[in-house]
Amino acid sequence: MKEQPFFTLLFDSYFIALGVLLGGALIGGIGAFLTGKPLMTEIFRISSSIRIWAIVAAIGGTFDAFYSFERGLFDGDTKDLFKTFLHILSALGGAQTGALVITWLTGEHVSQ
Repeated sequence: MKEQPFFTLLFDSYFIALGVLLGGALIGGIGAFLTGKPLMTEIFRISSSIRIWAIVAAIGGTFDAFYSFERGLFDGDTKDLFKTFLHILSALGGAQTGALVITWLTGEHVSQ
């Protein structure tokens, strides 16, 4: 299998994390609606609880990213360390963007 170019990998990670968070929260909201729970509150709660899983899905769900991070840290391969850091940061950004969109849509952050 051919390795992806680095910038393509960053965009993929961002949008995979964004899609997992938005899709998971919105589809989970359908389940909440069908069971009679408050829709917007459940969508917000689900988005908060699946944020870490969106990041894990975006970085591949394996230990390859952590192995690259370890190799960069202990073997002095700073190029791999920097690339892995940006890969994880891109996934974090996608998950944070998804959480922000869900917060805007649900209005759960508004206090009375």
